[in-house]
Amino acid sequence: MIPDKQCFRFLSMGSSSAGNCYYVGTANYGFLVDAGVAVHTVKKTLKKNGLSLENIFGIFITHDHTDHIRFVDVLGEHLHIPVYATLEVHNAINRNNNIVSKLHNCQKFIRKGEMVTVNNFTFQAFPVSHDATDSMGYSITYQDKRLVIATDLGFIGKEVADHIAKANYLVIEANYDEKMLRNGAYSYFIKQRVASYTGHLCNDHTANFLADNWHDKLTHVFLCHLSQENNTPELACNTVMAALSAKNITPKLLCPLDRVEPSKMFILD
Repeated sequence: MIPDKQCFRFLSMGSSSAGNCYYVGTANYGFLVDAGVAVHTVKKTLKKNGLSLENIFGIFITHDHTDHIRFVDVLGEHLHIPVYATLEVHNAINRNNNIVSKLHNCQKFIRKGEMVTVNNFTFQAFPVSHDATDSMGYSITYQDKRLVIATDLGFIGKEVADHIAKANYLVIEANYDEKMLRNGAYSYFIKQRVASYTGHLCNDHTANFLADNWHDKLTHVFLCHLSQENNTPELACNTVMAALSAKNITPKLLCPLDRVEPSKMFILD
């Protein structure tokens, strides 16, 4: 059966402290979530999937850390793609010394909790706990399906959990293994920062949350923002799968996203 070109599609162009950028859309057009991956990689990945930057109708930013916004000025201000973020995040982007061309003409202002509909996709930002300016995740609805992106957060609060409870597809952080972080080379300060409520999610936290809050509508889970120093794709995936299997839960897809290599285009159904 040939997939419908209007099916919900997702791919990762990078998911780590080296750079973050996701494509959400259809076979014909879509959006980027974050802009931390080199523009030539974005162009090459889109072209491989029959798309171009002309098919991108907006960039939705989760927060102002450089690994999420490094190339937002080129994509937004120079290539004229609208950049959606809260006023606080836009101001923080323009204060970031790594952003050479400040954002002005491409700015689109949103508020957490409000519905923003562009070309049949509806985005709703929700707060997450992270040590950046006004950090947020996104709940993205297309037709009757919903994809939730929850990355860079120290714990899963009620609003995050409420959105996951409605998700069909989930991109969720599994940043570190607790033992690897504890025994690793990071300084005490960085270890405390990563493991704090405004840091990152560990494998066990993500695994236990999913096992305790699984629901029948949730079919696809992508594990994102894995640490190079304190995690491995196999460890993250095995930790989550063990927790799910203990409760006889079998997702249709459980996939750790590569840190730096683009993924295939996932056709979500």
